[in-house]
Amino acid sequence: MNLRKNFIRLLLTGLCALVVIGAEAHASIVASIRPLGFIAAAIGDGVVSTDVLLPDGASPHDYALRPSDIQRIGSADLVVWVGPELEAFLAKSVGALPPEKNLTLSTVAEIQPLLIKGDDDHDASDHQDDGHHHGQYSMHIWLSPAIAAQIALAIHDRLVVLMPDKKSQLDANLLFFTASLTKNDKKIATMLAPVSGKGYFVFHDAYGYFEKTFGLSPLGHFTVNPEIQPGAKALHKIRTQLVEQKAVCVFAEPQFRPAVINAVAKGTKVHMGTLDPLGNGVTLGRDSYFTFLLQLTNQYLSCLEKNI
Repeated sequence: MNLRKNFIRLLLTGLCALVVIGAEAHASIVASIRPLGFIAAAIGDGVVSTDVLLPDGASPHDYALRPSDIQRIGSADLVVWVGPELEAFLAKSVGALPPEKNLTLSTVAEIQPLLIKGDDDHDASDHQDDGHHHGQYSMHIWLSPAIAAQIALAIHDRLVVLMPDKKSQLDANLLFFTASLTKNDKKIATMLAPVSGKGYFVFHDAYGYFEKTFGLSPLGHFTVNPEIQPGAKALHKIRTQLVEQKAVCVFAEPQFRPAVINAVAKGTKVHMGTLDPLGNGVTLGRDSYFTFLLQLTNQYLSCLEKNI
């Protein structure tokens, strides 16, 4: 009889341990887009799991939440997103969360002074007032290494509050991330220096932070809003510059491959390239943010290194 009681006691103890382990493993961060997931995964490495809301190939500009997405948001310990200026589809669901579970990066005090103004050159983009706005500032903030450092710190600070017993690991993860960021910046600057004076066009006005950080020379973009095709005035201006050989490259994106780019470049000597601002295919992990930036760097180089 005692053997049976002991067996039951051991079984119950084991089940309790599994429940505790399961609860800890369930602790999770949900990032709206992959690059934010890269940063979150680095800070939460060995402490908390990170999940990305948008699937590969989707764009934050036109995504629609599924019921399963809403469930993931509601059950997350922390949701990290840029803000309603970029991911308007998230505003309602994230707004319903307790404040401690909602990390809206565009409102972080340390990030706001680092924001750059979005391109308001209507002549270059020739876009109409279509109800799509990012506000006064460019919200593609994950492409700024300086802002990435502040994003990492903000995630770290929220996680320390959520799980104070993991502070030492979270501190170590933050230290590793910031040290790697400095090292990676120097490497990318060296890689891009030889092409810094070469002109190019991008499809979508998304790369300002990266371009300013590393001294690149964009001539313009086809559109501010990737859902809206550029107008005739913009296309004529771009075509003229391509014919005059002021641009070496025209870059599309994996999420957007409009025929208009091929049409404008046709008959010129300009090269075609692809830039991926969301890091499709990069696996989340401790080094994934750096892998992402190096991938983007090589995408620039693969086209800009060619001669007309």
